[in-house]
Amino acid sequence: MFTYPFEQIVEVENIGEPTKQTFDQFLRNTNLPSVKKAKDDEEKVLLLAIDVQNDFMDAGALGVPGAKQDVERLLQFIHHNFEQITHIMASIDTHKPQQIFHPCWWEDSSGNEPEPLTIITYEDIQSGKWSPRFHHEKSMAYVRKLEEQSKKQLCIWPYHCIQGSYGVSLESQFTKMAYLHSLLRDYELKTVVKGEDPLSEMYGIIQPEYSEKELVRYDVVEEIKQYDKVIIAGEAASHCVIESVIQIVEHVKDDRRLLENIYVLTDCMSSIPGFEEETEKEFQTLHRDYGVQLILTSEW
Repeated sequence: MFTYPFEQIVEVENIGEPTKQTFDQFLRNTNLPSVKKAKDDEEKVLLLAIDVQNDFMDAGALGVPGAKQDVERLLQFIHHNFEQITHIMASIDTHKPQQIFHPCWWEDSSGNEPEPLTIITYEDIQSGKWSPRFHHEKSMAYVRKLEEQSKKQLCIWPYHCIQGSYGVSLESQFTKMAYLHSLLRDYELKTVVKGEDPLSEMYGIIQPEYSEKELVRYDVVEEIKQYDKVIIAGEAASHCVIESVIQIVEHVKDDRRLLENIYVLTDCMSSIPGFEEETEKEFQTLHRDYGVQLILTSEW
């Protein structure tokens, strides 16, 4: 049983904020207990933390209201289940400014860039309402394919998770807890970088919304299949979490045992405002059709 006090690990007041304490200082000033090693677990449990990054915290570049409280509950969950969680895997959304969902990619007839949260349709491009500044034909084809395949419409987002910036980093208190877990349980923290292709959106952890390239992360799928149970949390519920769950379900749908052992922590994720109702319907469909479990942290 992991008995080290939560408050000596997590600075709750600094969740979503920069911290001056380095990981080196934390480890050197802490008398940590020994715990069971992950390799000795009879039941293998994966915690998949989706995009727990600074730019998705409440005050971040693409802040999700409620994210700070989500992270606090997630950290409490990890602490409480420290020896039941075998491994933690964290996805890291990573971009450059020149990507198809950022403002600089598009302009109207006057040369103005779209405001964040602008939806661009194939009809908009055909009519000249919006024109891509880069890769014109491929940009048109991408938006058309999104609509043909009933994917999320192209939404222009604020510049976020820019490679090398503070915003792309994993949230500081989550980072501390996740690496502490990996050190004490004796494994290497698993990280998955996503979203680097300039001509596609990659909400989910497995594959882009659409791409002409072969970008499916079959290695991540095979990793997930190694576990008896998979717990999922993170930001934002309406985009990166829901799409990650949908993609995982699609790739493991022939394994009913695993499907019914996917658990989504509903109190450790929040939606981007305006997408709540649609997101709730999608999660309920996953529960009804595939047996995905929607639970509170207290119900685990």
